[in-house]
Amino acid sequence: MFGNKENVNILTTLLIAHGIKRAVVCPGSRNAPIVHNFNECGAIECCPVTDERCAGFYALGMSLACDAPVAVCVTSGTALLNLAPAVAEASYRHHGLIVISADRPTAWIGQLDGQTLNQQGAFGCFVSKSVNLPEPHNNEERWQCNRLVNEALLAVKACGRMSVHINVPISEPLFEFDVKHLPQERVIKAIYPALDIKTFENIVVRNLFAAKKPMIVVGQLNHQSTEIEKSLETISRRIAIVSEPLSVGTQRLTDLAIACISESEPSNYTPDFIIYIGDTLVSKRLKSFLRKTQDAEIWAIAEDGEVHDTFMCQTGIVESRPYEAILTILSYVNNEKKSNQKNEFARLWLELIDSTRQKVSVFTPSYSQMAAVKAFEHSLAKIDGKWQVHYANSNAVRMACIYADHYVWCDRGVNGIEGSLSVAAGFSIATDDLVFCIIGDLSFFYGQNALWNTKLKGNLRIMLLNNHCGGIFYSLKGLKESDAFDQLVTARHTTDARGTCIQNGIRYITAHNLEELNEGLVTLTTTKADCPILLEVFTEPEEDKRVIKEFIDKIKQ
Repeated sequence: MFGNKENVNILTTLLIAHGIKRAVVCPGSRNAPIVHNFNECGAIECCPVTDERCAGFYALGMSLACDAPVAVCVTSGTALLNLAPAVAEASYRHHGLIVISADRPTAWIGQLDGQTLNQQGAFGCFVSKSVNLPEPHNNEERWQCNRLVNEALLAVKACGRMSVHINVPISEPLFEFDVKHLPQERVIKAIYPALDIKTFENIVVRNLFAAKKPMIVVGQLNHQSTEIEKSLETISRRIAIVSEPLSVGTQRLTDLAIACISESEPSNYTPDFIIYIGDTLVSKRLKSFLRKTQDAEIWAIAEDGEVHDTFMCQTGIVESRPYEAILTILSYVNNEKKSNQKNEFARLWLELIDSTRQKVSVFTPSYSQMAAVKAFEHSLAKIDGKWQVHYANSNAVRMACIYADHYVWCDRGVNGIEGSLSVAAGFSIATDDLVFCIIGDLSFFYGQNALWNTKLKGNLRIMLLNNHCGGIFYSLKGLKESDAFDQLVTARHTTDARGTCIQNGIRYITAHNLEELNEGLVTLTTTKADCPILLEVFTEPEEDKRVIKEFIDKIKQ
């Protein structure tokens, strides 16, 4: 039996009709009628998460794993505001969440009633649609409720695929479950415009191939694709491709390659025509290098159709999903008479990256976070079966850009540290693949409630890089001279993950040297388990910094 709240029943029917199959649900009384319906309908799989901060990122992880929108349902009051970081990250990743918040009746907002605040429009510009459902008493209000839910569920799949917010006022009594069937509801459909291929070819692609020094820059893409990886390999015969593991599963080493360009020859590697596809780039060197190309023509492929003038010299934008644009360029390559003729500029970049790759391969870091990441990446080759790797922000993802030769998942929409563990945990629930999370200590301890969940399985594996502080701050020139550096900036601490693992049923292993690291990685990557496994790698921040400096110095030689 379903609840007797009409707005909740309309919402449930339309979620099912629009193909929403998963919901992360948080505890609460006001949202209990919604959670009851989700559980009762049989078409929506519910995952309980107590901490709302984690819940939003859990939903994002599931959304990434399934490549489909996921709902997250919270009770009234500040519970909703705890979702804000995840809502923003999901919107900037073009993998929007469907936020469903229960609320007090409108009459009681601002009247000093318990667990009540003004929830309408709570996420501002971080959602593409925010609707407040009526509590229907007549057919017109039922029509309005139906329309508003349809609008929100269409918006989450529309241009830019941002998050949406559905606020659901619910009057007491809350817990009357006496409705046998959900209502039949009108489902509004939408047809979204595809890339105008002819115009794109005539205005952009032809000029790309006519340029002497053409380049395609590929930022973060939403999911891995063998087809796209192969397409870019083909295109790279004619066009210089620069990318990172967050965009395609090919090791491009762009950041390090730019570090290897001598001061006397930067113009040799400077493009005169750029197509920028995808979202953010990790590499500051790449962005700085391309911001000096003031004479280049630059076109951005923007899923949201907005101007993102990353290189400060944008010529135009093409509203399209990245995959459509890449496949269109591939088609042009295959149909071009000179498709087998290599471009000299593309060859120059390939040689630079190959030379850089050789330098990386011969460098053996001493025991440090860099050594841990290199050893982990090498250990992946020994795994039987499928796996996915999530890297947290800061130093972790930067080392992924050195050693990962596969697609990397990372919260680079807003680049925050708070949700990395929860995204990986949510992802692991929605897949049977092994899911690895490589994460630093501040990010881990900030988000450790992600492990407080009975739904977690043995496919979640975590390598925690613990140097007892925010190690990335050691690389910022001049910051260490501040008296606030040690305690107030780097957040120096003495915490380890043993207690967190014990209380949450996580298998816990440690490494303090290379021998223990290699043994731990065997356990982390090859052991079959019924519970998650965590390998905590302890290092010293000064040694981590020294090893990275030594590495960069060797690369530049």
